[in-house]
Amino acid sequence: MNFTGIEKIIHGVEDLAEGMRFYDDWGLAKTSFDKNSALYKTMDGSEVLLCNKNDPALPPAIEKGPTIRHIVWGVKNKTDLTKVHEMISGYETFSELDGDPACVDPNGLSISFRVTQRQAANVKGVSMNTWDKPDARSDLRSTFYDKAQPIKIGHVVFFVADLHATEDFYVDILGFSVSDRYPGAGSFLRCATPGGHHSLFILETPDKKVGLNHVAYTVRDIHEVFGGGLQVDRCGWKTQIGPGRHPVSSAYFWYVENPAGGLAEYFTDEDYCTEKWKVRDFQRSNEAFTEWAVEGGIDFNTRRQHLLE
Repeated sequence: MNFTGIEKIIHGVEDLAEGMRFYDDWGLAKTSFDKNSALYKTMDGSEVLLCNKNDPALPPAIEKGPTIRHIVWGVKNKTDLTKVHEMISGYETFSELDGDPACVDPNGLSISFRVTQRQAANVKGVSMNTWDKPDARSDLRSTFYDKAQPIKIGHVVFFVADLHATEDFYVDILGFSVSDRYPGAGSFLRCATPGGHHSLFILETPDKKVGLNHVAYTVRDIHEVFGGGLQVDRCGWKTQIGPGRHPVSSAYFWYVENPAGGLAEYFTDEDYCTEKWKVRDFQRSNEAFTEWAVEGGIDFNTRRQHLLE
């Protein structure tokens, strides 16, 4: 199946003005807004819609408070959309949304599918002078970012009540692939091969908690991870952890608390998986989550780690 990634996420928020302030600072482009909602886009056209969480038009929430209420997944063309319709038409929660196939996944999350509306973003990351290519950036100073401009919505992460049922739905019914696992605890799933390490990460905790963990936004390079993280700190948003680096996907990251629900992540340099990729099992641990990381983030003014209470 020719999935293209996450087209759109819809948040149900408690404070629309605060949600808008966050996404303004986060670096997305605000394309429209009124007293009830606000629409933002990444550089490639991935959409983030903020709505009042009590809006009766929203699907039911999977948890209390602000959270994601709906995800739209993209496919390349109408033929692929017809295939998705055929794959899920027999599923017990199947429906149609604006004429497109839709359903509720085993975790209670409303999802739908559409032909992609995203466009290729004509941006480049900064070349790095590595040992084998010491002149990759010959006679050029590197780039420093005073803020981030996310290119796309890279992945979403949810706590799920039933890991196996949720993985089976996305793998067996939709055709996602497993990239890596925390055995019995989590599965990193990608919607396309070849493609980035994961489009969806599902995690089951002992208490069977259901909810949003975070939404990850792809940026150009590690320098933009730092620049974006410092900018959101300057704007007053609280870093949970970052900068840091994940051993599982190899990506650099920076996580920030998001008033629209869960966390928001800047990330870059994730593994790229083809048919030759070998699935590995990682024991869930601090070491598996981070090779290194700064807890609480870096203070914009001092450029040093925040003092933790």
